[in-house]
Amino acid sequence: MFALADCNNFFVSCERAFQPELEGKPLVVLSNNDGCVVARSNESKAMGIAMGTPFFKVRHLVDAGKLWVRSSNYALYGDLSSRVMTILASEVPKIEVYSIDEAYLIVDGISMELLPPLCSRLIYRVRKCTGIPISIGIAETRTLAKVANHFAKKYPGYRGVCAIRTREQRLKALELTPVEDVWGIGRRVAPRLVRMGIRTALDFISRPESFVSAQMGVNGVRTWKELQGISCIGEEKNEPRQSICTSRSFADTISDFKELSARVSDFAAMCAAKLRKDGTAAECVCTFLLTNRFREDQPQDYPDAVIRLDVPGNSTPEIVGAAIDALRLIWKPGFEYKKAGVTVFGIVRESEIQGTLFGFDDGLRLRRDKISEVMDKVNVSGRNVLRMATQRPGHYADGIRKEHCSRPFSTSWNDILEVH
Repeated sequence: MFALADCNNFFVSCERAFQPELEGKPLVVLSNNDGCVVARSNESKAMGIAMGTPFFKVRHLVDAGKLWVRSSNYALYGDLSSRVMTILASEVPKIEVYSIDEAYLIVDGISMELLPPLCSRLIYRVRKCTGIPISIGIAETRTLAKVANHFAKKYPGYRGVCAIRTREQRLKALELTPVEDVWGIGRRVAPRLVRMGIRTALDFISRPESFVSAQMGVNGVRTWKELQGISCIGEEKNEPRQSICTSRSFADTISDFKELSARVSDFAAMCAAKLRKDGTAAECVCTFLLTNRFREDQPQDYPDAVIRLDVPGNSTPEIVGAAIDALRLIWKPGFEYKKAGVTVFGIVRESEIQGTLFGFDDGLRLRRDKISEVMDKVNVSGRNVLRMATQRPGHYADGIRKEHCSRPFSTSWNDILEVH
């Protein structure tokens, strides 16, 4: 059996955890630079505000006092996610963290009679210790657990826990689940299935395997089997990512090379830290720039350049240096750049790095690795405490528009909640 624990409206719940005055209010959370809506409370959903809505389209509701808004506060969200996952891991044999707000609980060895009470206890503990409401769906497969979790969220009568135990419960749940809501199908494939008369998950599993294979390939067949209670989606293999990209849009356009260099250095340092966290290294570093395509009165430029390393690396000095070298190749005076980014690719495991023939640079690489190791230990909080001289002082998020950002209540000594 699998149990999927999913935080309800996670970004919104994080904001409400330290700001109880937002409870019951229509609230939305915005993307970087306050661009568009990326999270909604149930109340704002009821107002018809869709995911991805540009903020300027709903700003009048904020001004009229009908809608509350917060800028993304990822430091807060990441910290509360870590706390939630720690609590979940404390009472089950194993968890698989699927995303910042979801985790599969591997509950082998726990009887079906004891599982729902255990999940109810977890819901209570998480809410009490973090303020975050969660729902848990229980079923024979990961995909069915997703379905069960949807019902646990939607219907208050389940009290946060829905278990699909019998064939009759499974068929009824599939009959009530629109095909576009099935994990593994999504909104791109769903319209084509609907045109073929497949409107629900039950319609989907009623079609023969050959039909599913022809329309959706091997992944579709896996989903088809999972919905029938046949577990065939295992734990994600620990394969290295093919590429890692860090990019940001700027609050204001930038033309100065020094300022662009500082931004690119930040992005490259973040890529390097992610490589080390994954235990991987990259062979190629790409830097790219973009002007504001909506400003037709300004000249446009979308350049990029790739630097290939002699040996795959993940040290901050090496990745940052390559990114700056690439920036020098593409920067042009007179252009106003709105966005920049760094992508690393040609990724291999650290254990699979093939050195140069005679190892002339082994000493330099060792020193760089030591520097990066010390930086990781000091920067454990996620803040830009130790940095390269080319980077900007302060937090990586500096320079991003966050007009409605709440305080980092749980990650900054200066912003700890005060109780009077």
